Amino acid sequence: MAGRDHLPPIGALELEVLEHLWATGEADVHETHAALHQPGGRSVNTVGSALERLHRKGLVSRQKVSHRYRYTPAIRREAFQARRMVDAIGGAQALADLGLLAAFVDAVAETDESSLEDLENLIAKRRRHIP
Repeated sequence: MAGRDHLPPIGALELEVLEHLWATGEADVHETHAALHQPGGRSVNTVGSALERLHRKGLVSRQKVSHRYRYTPAIRREAFQARRMVDAIGGAQALADLGLLAAFVDAVAETDESSLEDLENLIAKRRRHIP
């Protein structure tokens, strides 16, 4: 997931599965199916396919435990939602081009000085982690 400019597109079932994993922290296919199960609904294989797609897209990680995979989110819910919003606008460059980035900073600065300091600390922290 790291280093991608945009999130991969995901379907409704994949989003439901991610929501379940964010709520539980980790689960296998059968636990996820049971949590999402609706009478006459999806099969275990359908939920397993959704987990596999999420894994290929880099949105979940998995670890083999005994004879089953255990899946965990590879991205925090808040980071996922923020990336979706940025993607919907057209990316980070579009934010800057449209003046939205500057407007956001202005809005943060108007709330209080500590919020602006928090933003500066977040930017500094992020810069330290970028190669």
